[in-house]
Amino acid sequence: MAVKIAIIGAGSVGFTRGMVRDILTVPELQDTRFSFMDIDERNLDMTYQLVRRDIESAGLPAKVEKTLDQRRAVDGAKYVFSFVRVGGLEAFQTDIDIPLKYGVDQCVGDTLGPGGLMYAQRTIPVLLNLCKDIAEVGCKDALFLNYSNPMAMNVWACSKYGHGVNVVGLCHGVEGGHRQIAAALGLPHSEVDIVCAGINHQTWYIQVRHKGRDLLPELLEAFERHPQFSRDEKVRIDMMRRFGYYSTESNGHLSEYVPWYRKRPEELPNWISLSSWINGETGGYLRVCTEGRNWFEHDFPNWMSEPPLSFDPASRGTEHGSYIVESLETGRVYRGHFNVVNRGCITNLPPDCVIEAPGYVDGNGISMPIVGDLPMGCAAVCNASVSVQRLGMEAAVHGNDLWLRQAMLLDPLTGAVCTPPEVWQMADEMLLAQERWLPQYGAAIAEAKRRWAAGPLIPPRDYKGVRVPTKSVEQMEADREAARRMAAEADKAKETHGG
Repeated sequence: MAVKIAIIGAGSVGFTRGMVRDILTVPELQDTRFSFMDIDERNLDMTYQLVRRDIESAGLPAKVEKTLDQRRAVDGAKYVFSFVRVGGLEAFQTDIDIPLKYGVDQCVGDTLGPGGLMYAQRTIPVLLNLCKDIAEVGCKDALFLNYSNPMAMNVWACSKYGHGVNVVGLCHGVEGGHRQIAAALGLPHSEVDIVCAGINHQTWYIQVRHKGRDLLPELLEAFERHPQFSRDEKVRIDMMRRFGYYSTESNGHLSEYVPWYRKRPEELPNWISLSSWINGETGGYLRVCTEGRNWFEHDFPNWMSEPPLSFDPASRGTEHGSYIVESLETGRVYRGHFNVVNRGCITNLPPDCVIEAPGYVDGNGISMPIVGDLPMGCAAVCNASVSVQRLGMEAAVHGNDLWLRQAMLLDPLTGAVCTPPEVWQMADEMLLAQERWLPQYGAAIAEAKRRWAAGPLIPPRDYKGVRVPTKSVEQMEADREAARRMAAEADKAKETHGG
């Protein structure tokens, strides 16, 4: 019987269309039944039209349906993917702009920091409701494959409070850094073997080998002499100098998880590059997501007139999701890096936190080998973030604004630039701005409204960050192929991976 796969948040065209293509390149999966669900009917319909045309043009037996009803989408599904962004770009804008008024300069703001914490408050209740539907109407032992950020907090909440649903978190950060390492060393990507372990977006390449030879001692010098990486990855290179290991996340991402690089506006240009948004631009991810959405809506008729996607295995992407489904369905072994509850895999991180580490998949399921201890300094960096994640996750589940405020206070970058009164006021302002997406905070928001009306308020800082203006559709018309590529790409930093 054909496998049913539900994709929640299917209006995300890059993720959805790419994942369907990757799954349908597997011969045994070409009769898969897909159910697309999104709350944005227009985006859902555009993605549905594109994917249906791809499938029909290829003459495959796969079927695709669309629905605004999550429970219907999940009913009978063996695999459920989440690509949701709760609050969309409107909420995302406040994740970036409000903290900036208090001096907290975020490049991405979807993992840690005030932006990542508020993203968790919006997303976790939605994912827990999805888990409830999976438990009640999905296939027995259905697998929930989560791509929604903030990855660690989301997977942690779903693993602890998600009605017993089996969940794994998937991210492409390890793959991008792996390609960079190979490029820096001047070696074919396929010949460089890595082991990466830590927490999502703060994962460390603790093993780098080429034909059995340890290349870790050569890595720092290789990055320092590389013409592109030495310019664009100054934070990552500096972290490697201090801690001895390269980190998965790009320059801009990594800089917002630690307290050292974005706390003094006059020094920020020393650490970032504007050659690509991901290298440190203030609000860079918000900008490219906004441009991508606007371009997709503008250019959609042209997408429908372009040749459909090919399901040739050579065109298959590298996202883990399709390979996990293939391995579970066929028994073929796949090795990747997955986000799961630690349970002793990394022995010097808490057993209940969510880690990212190497795993193996076959017909028996997903197996996570024991990594052991991370290097002590790397573990210390991760543990600082884990404490923030724990508070933020529990705050989202229970609607506890004190835990949310404490998470912001303990966040490394926020603590480096804000006083406790500023953190409390920033939390109030963000709760008020995002009220419509935070039903669990009704009482806390009512109190925040009273405080805001009573005053006095701490005046905002005159700080704008290092921002690049969002391009209009007319400006993007000058390079249509670049605009289309950005709108369609799930990994919007792909061009920076170097190989």
